[in-house]
Amino acid sequence: MSHLPKLIPFKHPIPSITKPFSLNPVHLSIKKPGSLLSFSSHSNPLHALPHTTATTSNNLTGILSLCAATKNLRLGKTIHASILVNGFNKTSLNSLINMYSKCNRIETARFLFDSSDHNSLDDVSWNSIINGYVRLGSMSSCSEAFKLLIRMHRFGFGFSDYTLSSVLTACCCVNDSFFGKLIHGFGIKLGLDLNVVVGTGLVVMYAKTGCLVDAVRVFERFDWKNDFMYNVMIAGFLNEKSGVCYGNARGALGVFGEMRREGLKCSKFTFSSIVKACVGVGDFEVGRQIHGQVFKSGLHGDEFVCSSLVEFYSFFGSIGDGLRCFEMTYKLDLVLWTTMIAGCVRNGQFENALSLFYRFLANGKKLDEFIVSCVMGACADMAAARTGEQIQGYALKFGVANFTIVKNSQICMYAKSGDIDSARITFQETENPDVVSWSVMICSYAQHGFAYEALRLFESMTISGIEPNPITLLGVLTACSHGGFVAEGLRYYETMKKDYGIAANVKHGACIVDLLGRAGRLEEAQRFIIDSSFEDDPVMWRALLGACKVHKDTDMGKRIADRVIELEPCEAASYVLLYNIYNDVGKKKHALEVRKLMQDRGVKKEPGISWIEVGNTIHTFLVDDRSHPMSELIFSRLGEILAKIKKIIFNDEKLHLGISETDHSGATEMNHHSEKLAVTFGIISLPKSAPVKVMKNLRVCSDCHTTMKHISNVEKREIILRDSIRFHHFKDGLCSCKDYW
Repeated sequence: MSHLPKLIPFKHPIPSITKPFSLNPVHLSIKKPGSLLSFSSHSNPLHALPHTTATTSNNLTGILSLCAATKNLRLGKTIHASILVNGFNKTSLNSLINMYSKCNRIETARFLFDSSDHNSLDDVSWNSIINGYVRLGSMSSCSEAFKLLIRMHRFGFGFSDYTLSSVLTACCCVNDSFFGKLIHGFGIKLGLDLNVVVGTGLVVMYAKTGCLVDAVRVFERFDWKNDFMYNVMIAGFLNEKSGVCYGNARGALGVFGEMRREGLKCSKFTFSSIVKACVGVGDFEVGRQIHGQVFKSGLHGDEFVCSSLVEFYSFFGSIGDGLRCFEMTYKLDLVLWTTMIAGCVRNGQFENALSLFYRFLANGKKLDEFIVSCVMGACADMAAARTGEQIQGYALKFGVANFTIVKNSQICMYAKSGDIDSARITFQETENPDVVSWSVMICSYAQHGFAYEALRLFESMTISGIEPNPITLLGVLTACSHGGFVAEGLRYYETMKKDYGIAANVKHGACIVDLLGRAGRLEEAQRFIIDSSFEDDPVMWRALLGACKVHKDTDMGKRIADRVIELEPCEAASYVLLYNIYNDVGKKKHALEVRKLMQDRGVKKEPGISWIEVGNTIHTFLVDDRSHPMSELIFSRLGEILAKIKKIIFNDEKLHLGISETDHSGATEMNHHSEKLAVTFGIISLPKSAPVKVMKNLRVCSDCHTTMKHISNVEKREIILRDSIRFHHFKDGLCSCKDYW
């Protein structure tokens, strides 16, 4: 190393930086009138400073504050270098700690803090470093803030309202109300508990940690409150930890009313929260009045407020008003697009949801996993597998296909489209399946009639350590019901609470009624309903009424029908089941009396609709529908199929007509039910190797169910029919439901 020149130490203090450098936008902003410094565009900002130490330190401190506000780390480091030249003091040290903290360089701030002499640190230094850790918001950083607070106390530094407010924010991040109560005690001891800053922090802390009663108690102690404190209290009532129940939502509305009486101005945060409260109390009219206040305040175009309004109108089924709010918004962000699409899906407007999604893509927006999940939900309910596959392609393109929420929606989409194999493959490809993934797959197996596979998957789930939820157990009980596993179903129902801590609801009970009814144990099913806590729920009795229809128990069916009609006099499904019970046993007179009773009471049955996806188009059919462009060919081919069936089966076999496809005039051709037309169209349009997948909004009638079995046999085609209850897989003259649905 002897060839290197010898380094000679500086004999004089290091001179100021004199080399000119190009200005960045922050430098240029300092030149504006009223700024901290004023200098020419070709000069060094540090040269413009007077050469007195005190003045230089004050100006550099001002620039550091600007760097912290704008997060200009590069300029901050330059100022740091100048401070190293001119010397540290308490003010410059605190400004540097604050600047590095706000620029997310907490490790540098901590180095400056730890390497400084204790005499150089004051309460501002401690507050700056504590607030820097709190701002990071992680568990570890907030824990470090707590440790620093303890050290600050041991070194004898006093706590200010700023200190307590910062640490209360950390309590929210780590969800620790115990430490927050200790801080509350310090506040009372120091006489800061009625300080507005500390009080607001306490309200936020108690609300976010689920201590809503304590939050209200702190809030009510203040005689004078600002708008921010009101907003915090309203948001506290609606916090997820507290639970958005009716009482909490009503409390939020009460605070909002008090805020209005005080004459305080409502912000976008106020309106966004209070609209959610209207959803919580289920009050549509109050929500519309709040919407009027939004217009009056000029916030009707704000995306934050409009997102809550769209969700509000979607919840109450007023999707048209939601769309108007959506169109009036100045800035359509990703959250608002997702909320609008989810609202359309929730209200059954699946075509509108897809149309909005394509418009979203046309605007050049980048999608995320949540909007993909919403749109796949629309494809699932429409059973539009081809469209769902296109959405899956978009998810792959934008790199969100492997998110668990997307995989879950994809499983549901394939399962509801009748492709249980693709659903299974998607489940197996999911890297980290959660309880939703397992539950969706179990329920899918159950709905398709694969009871054994559903139960086996549930056992694998428990072995994997995933805790089931009520939906999981509903899928398990449904599988037991559809598979006829009576003993297993009763065992799972009895051990739900003990083994998994899940309380049975009415849907679980209905599965047990269906399970017993399938086995012909009708009296036992009736006793189960009477002994349960769901005796007044029509869902339970309707499940038993369906079992009476299957087993042709007319006497019990009449009694059960009277009970369920008494509980729900305007529900058409009960009348339909009773009509079919009489019709199946040949009691036409009684069946006509049921129909007349429906007419007299004004009970209208939802019309039966069947649809099938061919290519990228969904074709819809009604009963005796001749509006399709290929209707002539469809009716002709259906006649040929039915004639072929008659040659195979004995000629006097009669397929009974059910009310599920019959209008009140009775002028309906039983051979032209909507699912028969859809299946015939699928046979014409699809290759022989492809299964015919048809969806229907109502239960399939016994006539069509028997006909589908014969069509699958004579045409050698697999037919998958989804009705409102389950999937029916017809193949070789047999159905997966084993003639019980």
